[in-house]
Amino acid sequence: MQLPAYRCAIEAGWIDYNGHLRDAYYGVILSSAIDDAMDHLGLDAAYRQRTRCTLYTLEQHFFFLHEVKASDQIVVATSVLDYDRKRIHVGCRLSCARLDEPAAVSELMLLHVHQGETPASAPFPDEVVLKLESLKAAAAAGEAFAPGSRKIELKRR
Repeated sequence: MQLPAYRCAIEAGWIDYNGHLRDAYYGVILSSAIDDAMDHLGLDAAYRQRTRCTLYTLEQHFFFLHEVKASDQIVVATSVLDYDRKRIHVGCRLSCARLDEPAAVSELMLLHVHQGETPASAPFPDEVVLKLESLKAAAAAGEAFAPGSRKIELKRR
């Protein structure tokens, strides 16, 4: 099982003076892709309202590999690289039809948080754990995901 790809068009205001996508808008695209992944995992708006739980980004690494132009349509493939009872290690590949390789890749560590008076981490419900397990990539895929200068991983205690 795999998460559906997230798709978006580049908006004119996202392009810089060099004719390329501004760095910050890679983050905007990725944030929307993560929102889409949350919906598919069952962490959608109804879940967030009912439980007051959501995902917070703890860490994110971006690797800019090729220029994105105004005419490009972006497709984001999101993979669950690993997870534990409160965290998800996610990898995203941002691609466009013009390029044979990803334009960018990103790794994120997401934390499941209950947003009470004092926000605190919270375990995932069983149904989300089952979905995460069905989506989890093979260990080798997670290890080889990004060209990394520094590795994001779940430290087992």
